[in-house]
Amino acid sequence: MFVKSIMIPKHTCYTIGQGATLKEALNLLENHQIDGLPVLNGDQYAGIITRYGIYENFFLSGKLKEDFLEGTLVRDIATHQEQYLKGNEIFEKTLLDLKDFPLLAVLGDNRKFLGIVTRFDVLAQFQSAFGTNKSGVRIAFTSVEAEGRIARLAEIAHYFHEHIISLVTFDETDKLVRRIVMKVEKNNNMDKFISRLEKSGFRVLDITED
Repeated sequence: MFVKSIMIPKHTCYTIGQGATLKEALNLLENHQIDGLPVLNGDQYAGIITRYGIYENFFLSGKLKEDFLEGTLVRDIATHQEQYLKGNEIFEKTLLDLKDFPLLAVLGDNRKFLGIVTRFDVLAQFQSAFGTNKSGVRIAFTSVEAEGRIARLAEIAHYFHEHIISLVTFDETDKLVRRIVMKVEKNNNMDKFISRLEKSGFRVLDITED
């Protein structure tokens, strides 16, 4: 999945002009209960301003609150002017970029602002990948790393008519053993399904209903 698939497009984003005051920016952040805003110069990207950035700069300024908020422009403290996305990145690689920052802009040619990707949306995609939004039975197991093992797993699941909610694998660099976490809908075949997995060389580590 690419970044563009989870991007919030420009026409649904809250943005602010680079000539606005910090008071205007803070009011917009508070009114919409968001953590950051893309800063624009016309339709071109000029950085990002965050609630945390406003507070941090205020404490460092030594000014009275109103003087600081009304006398400082957004462009004066905007950050991430050169940290942005182009939309063709694989979305999971953005998690590290967003670990300590609430959002990143997505830009087109000539720094034209296209939209944003937020940390919340990236984490939501990971939750979806693990099937956390749907109840079922989560099975953690290991398998010898060999060609055709995932296909064999799919065959067993199909034989028992298991509805797979999610399937995630780990240890892709390990040459011997791969860990697998599968979530399936709860049904009456579970004991037989687990038994067939174990007979087929899959070592079950944990079974949790959630």
